[in-house]
This record gives sequence, structure tokens and C-alpha cells, in this order.
Amino acid sequence: MTTRILPAIGDADAARSLTSLIGQLPDAEPALPVTDSTALLDTLAQLAAESLDELPEVVLVHERIGPVPALDLIREVALRFPAVGVVLITSDASAGLFSAAMDSGARGLVGLPLGYEELAARVQSAASWSHGVRRHLAGGQEASGGPGGTVVTVTGAKGGVGATLTAVQLALAARASGRSVALLDLDLQSGDVASYLDVQFRRSVVDLAGIGEIGTRVLQDAVFSHPTGLGLLLAPAEGERGEEVTDRVARQVIGALRGRYEVVIVDCGTQMNGANAAAVEMADRALLVVTPDVVAVRAAKRMVRMWERLQIRKAEETLTVVNRNARLTEIQAPLVERITGTRVARTVIPSQYKELQAAVDAGRMQDLDGRSTVRQALWGLAAELGLLAGPAETPPATGRKALTRFQGDRGALGPFRRRAADDSRSFDDSRSFDDSRSFDDSRSFDNSRSFDDKGAATLEFAGLAPLILAVIAILWQCVLFGYTWSLAGNAADEGARAGAVAAVRGDDPASACAEAARAHLPSAWEGGFAPSCGSTGGVYQAHVEVDVPLFFPGFDAGWQVSGDAGAAQEGGEAGAE
Repeated sequence: MTTRILPAIGDADAARSLTSLIGQLPDAEPALPVTDSTALLDTLAQLAAESLDELPEVVLVHERIGPVPALDLIREVALRFPAVGVVLITSDASAGLFSAAMDSGARGLVGLPLGYEELAARVQSAASWSHGVRRHLAGGQEASGGPGGTVVTVTGAKGGVGATLTAVQLALAARASGRSVALLDLDLQSGDVASYLDVQFRRSVVDLAGIGEIGTRVLQDAVFSHPTGLGLLLAPAEGERGEEVTDRVARQVIGALRGRYEVVIVDCGTQMNGANAAAVEMADRALLVVTPDVVAVRAAKRMVRMWERLQIRKAEETLTVVNRNARLTEIQAPLVERITGTRVARTVIPSQYKELQAAVDAGRMQDLDGRSTVRQALWGLAAELGLLAGPAETPPATGRKALTRFQGDRGALGPFRRRAADDSRSFDDSRSFDDSRSFDDSRSFDNSRSFDDKGAATLEFAGLAPLILAVIAILWQCVLFGYTWSLAGNAADEGARAGAVAAVRGDDPASACAEAARAHLPSAWEGGFAPSCGSTGGVYQAHVEVDVPLFFPGFDAGWQVSGDAGAAQEGGEAGAE
């Protein structure tokens, strides 16, 4: 049976050597090597999306693969694609590394320098394990996303664009449809998920930082079960402790949540760090929330470019959500899409802060009125993302119609029944909105145009500037063409008159014609001047050709215009007689 092998190695020379050695293995079919962890995960995801049989049986991961460390990459592959056997290639064959590799999900370890016998044994063992797993999965399970649920990250282009509110409403929508949902707050220094859902809980994601292997019991102790049915893993109350959550911890936490919940929503905030970067890289869908103003759009473009430079996520794989959109907003979704290079969600969130104010001030977003156009739009976005159980309805572009099966169903949405917010339910000072996170007048989202019109017009003008300059250049060239044509006609007329009277004065008619024509041309047009004078039937005629300049006089484009004129000859033949 043929064994398909996919090497993941960044060094070109080592890749060629490894591919050559793999080609000598019996019944081996080596694929082209991938050079980094992002390319490996993308390749496996594309193959898995087609069918389980398209996945390679064995993946060989070199110890110096990047940017994700080798052991973290093995853990991610083993979690998302359990039917693939992973073998680590390393120069350190110690018992400690072997144990760590096995704990991460590797099926074997090959030491450097490579030897044929050892490589063949490890590949054969991993391939046999892979075939056995696939026989069990052949009953109809799909491996397109690996075991576990869908991970969606929500990142703000800058502070105050509404990323946390979006994450909370997406989680509530998925939970209301019947799915098990976890909401992870990775805005580690200033996370507000607890404030939006009226939660006071002592444990946070930091409590999982020092744990080597996150099991079900450990996860249950750290996750808060909200009355709505959401599982909340909160940011630390002490922002300085956020540094304890590294990219490795974030990968372990998200992997553990993915294995237990059908949907995992991650609020990544606006400040990128190792944990947030790992979350965006692991996500099945990465959302970037932006408001239709110049500053936010520029911030979104910077964020997308940074993700690409760090090989976290490509621009075309990012979905931008336009929040606080108004009918008269100058910056619309197509312009955002063109500037950022991302895809823009069909559902846009309207600018209706008055609908949100009571729920935001009370810290109870679960009580937001079902008739609110903002909630309807956000739940429509959840349907567009496929987060709802059952067939998802396609929301309209305006985002003003909610999924009708969620409206008015007070029985199914029992946890969402509105309760008056009194002082006993208010949040304490440690979780309150301080000035840096509050919605002040400068960030209010009412129907008035809260962004700078001049700045928006400047951004749009910058996109049209090349077209405007081209039109101006064409018009200017037409002006130069017409002006040159009038100069040629005037020069020919003056030359014909001078030639007609030259014989009376005893001058040479041809010389007099040429000199008069040249004298009536500006100096910048004399370079391509070509006169032709002569007498025909008592009429002295002048023909003048002049070069048309290109944009500026003195720069010839190779075009010419001509002017013709005639004058009755005075005393020409009579004088000769």
C-alpha cells in the first residue's frame, strides 16, 4: 500500500536530502516539502476539506520549522487531523524530548543525521497507525476540521470599535441555537467580557498558565458556567498577569476548549501579543472589526499587514466586519475591502447605540432586546459564519432583519428574559468601565456622522487621484494641440503676406515668407518649424508645419500640425516684365 509522506522543513538543502531519502523507501510517495508551519496547516486543511483519503498518511516535521515551534505544531496537527501520523526529525534524541514529542501527539522520533533504517521504521509505524485510524473513521465521520469545534477570533482594528460586544453577541447567538459555546477573553490587560455579562469570577485563563497538560477536570475548574449556558474563560482581573499567558499556553487552552465545545469564540482585543497571535493563527475564522472612519480603516490595514509579515494569517483569509454603519457613511464596505485587501462580511452592523445603552450600562448584554437592529445584525452575522445549529439563513446586506426563528421565542430564550438593572447587579470598581474603555461623546455611535468628513473625503480622493490626474493630463494635451494649430495658421498667414509684397521691395519672396512665419512663432515652437512658400497663379502661398509639444513646450511628441494661407501677389510678374 502506498504511503504518502509530506515533509515540513524550512532549509532547502535539508529538504532535498530528506526527499531523496524518502524516495528510496518502499511504496513511498513523497510530496513537495512545505517550508513553514502556516503552509503545513493550510495544506492539510485544504486536503481534508476534499476528503479524508486526500490527507497524507505521514507528516515529517523538522525541529527547526517555524514560526510555530515544532512541538506546538505537532500538537496542532494531531488535534485537528487525527488521521495523520506525525514524526519529529531532531538532532536531540534524548528521553526528555522523546517524552515531550509523544505527549504532543507525535508517532515517532528520528534522529539527525538521518539514517535509512531508522527513517523507514518510523515512517512504517506511523503509516500503519494512520491506516488503522482511518478504518475507524471510514464509517462516515469527516476530518475536515479535526475533532472538536469551530474557533472564531474577534479582533478590533483599534480600541473602541466594538470587538468585545461582537464576540459576546456571536457567542449568545450560537448558544441560543443549541450549540455548546465557550467564550475566551484573550484581551489580557483590559478584557471586558465579564463586565458585559455581569460576571464576578475569581479564576481566569492565567490559572491555566502553569499547567503542563490541561485535562477536562482542570478546564472545568477554570471555566465559569454562565446562566445563559455559555462557558466563560475570563481575562485576569490584574492586567499585569496577562504576560503569564504565552503563545504556548494559548494553544493549549484553545485546543482544550475546541475539544469540549462546538463553538469557541475568542475575544483578542486590539493589542497583539504572543497569545493573541497564536489564537488568530489557529482560528478557523478570523474576524477583524472596523468602524467606517479613516483612523479605524488605517488601523485595520496596519493590523492585516502585520499578520502577513508575521505569517499569522493572510489578508484574503481575514473577514472584516463593518460596525456602526450609517446610510450616509462615506466609507462603505467596498472601499474597506479595497484598502485592507480582506473580505468584508455581507452583514454590516448599524449605528444604533441608543438600543445598546441600557444593556451596556447594566453590564447585561444577554438582556438586549430581540427587536434591536444591532442584535439582529450580529445574530445574522453568526448565521453568515455558520455558527448556528441547523441550516443557516443568509442575512441581507443591511443586517436589519434577524433570524425569525429566534425572535419572540421567550420559552427557548429563558435565560435571556430581561431583568431590570439595579444597584445590586451593577459591576464593582475592579470591572467597571474606566475612562479609557468608556463610551464617551467622542465614541458615541448615534446616527450622526461621528467621523471626520474631511478625513473620509481625503481617503476617497486619494483613491481617485490617479484617474483625476490622467483626465487633467489629457485635457492639457488637447489644449496644447489646439494652441499649436492656431500658431501654425497664424505663422502661415503672416508668411504669405510677407512673400506677396517682397517683390515690390526687391526682397527674395521665399526668404521673406520664412522669416515672417518664424517671427510669429514662440521660441519654444521653433525647434520643429518647417515652412514652404511659393507663388501659384498670382497668389503667394505659405505652408507651415509645427511640432506639437508633449505636456510642456520644448518636449516634442512626434506629432505635427500644419497651417496654410495665401495672399494676392503685388507687382510680382509686372515688376519682372
